[in-house]
Amino acid sequence: MTHEFRNLITIAHLWQKQGHKVVMATVVAREGSSYRRPGVRMLVNESGEMMGAVSGGCVEKEVLRQSQSVFKEGKPKMMAYDGRYRLGCEGVLYVLLEPIAISEVIYGQLQPYFQERIPFACHSYFFKQEGEAEGMGSVLVLKGKKHPLYDAFSEKTATKTEIFSQEFSPIFQLYIFGAEHDAVELCKMGYLLGWDVYVVATPDEEKTIHYFEGATALWTPHFDALDVSRIDAQTAVVLMSHSFHKDVQYLMALRDVQPAYFGLLGPKHRRERLFSEFLDRYPDTPFNFFEQLKGPAGIDIGAESASEIAVSIVAEILSTIRKTLPQSLQHKTGNIHD
Repeated sequence: MTHEFRNLITIAHLWQKQGHKVVMATVVAREGSSYRRPGVRMLVNESGEMMGAVSGGCVEKEVLRQSQSVFKEGKPKMMAYDGRYRLGCEGVLYVLLEPIAISEVIYGQLQPYFQERIPFACHSYFFKQEGEAEGMGSVLVLKGKKHPLYDAFSEKTATKTEIFSQEFSPIFQLYIFGAEHDAVELCKMGYLLGWDVYVVATPDEEKTIHYFEGATALWTPHFDALDVSRIDAQTAVVLMSHSFHKDVQYLMALRDVQPAYFGLLGPKHRRERLFSEFLDRYPDTPFNFFEQLKGPAGIDIGAESASEIAVSIVAEILSTIRKTLPQSLQHKTGNIHD
């Protein structure tokens, strides 16, 4: 959700510079089932523009309607949306509506957290009783220091509230090693999911970043100058250069990384050739390095085209980082999000 929060902060800051008042809606609790879980947010400005969503579409109009009193009074309020009596999910959502002000100081202090991949938190104080109440509001927690998003909020008045606490990890990133058409499709898919996508190609491929829709950056270093220091536990890596020699070189450059997901495009016999070539050069490589490699990359969904293969790979990445076993939801027992 970090990428969604980054987008909300950016838009809220922009709207304020344009002279708009802004209300943030945060799902802080739920009873029963819902389309999204607590922690999802959206924005509304006084002109009726909305950014983000807190449901599949059934709650947003009510958020817009109830936000009008927040604009008028300038105070937070609790909204309870009961889907059992409406056309929606069979549960109750508790949505904190609050006027927010993203100061230049807060906006500036947040940027290094996004850019340098530093975790942070947000605490929302609330009562489940509908309507206005003193002591409600949200605060950002940056290196232990709290920054209220609602100007008039004070923790001194929030002694009896409930607290919804949310930790924000670094934005998930996807490193694609390769620059062919299927890399373009995978880049596009990663971007649609809100990931920061980095494409790595060799100088001889003569591609520009405009070729890769949604790419955060395109790098074309020589193998010996490849910087992999930003690859961390919130990163997926996919080798898909379609060149055996290049993939061997990339694999050697990546021998010390431990990403959340490490995929190799191509059939099993190609994977074994890669391993053999790699071991000839690094015979003491620990076995767990090879255990983390998923090749062929992707989930078996019958994918054929480049875009379908991208869906297959993204599905495996999500399954890996969410620690779930791919299956049809109709065969799953219990709730969808269990």
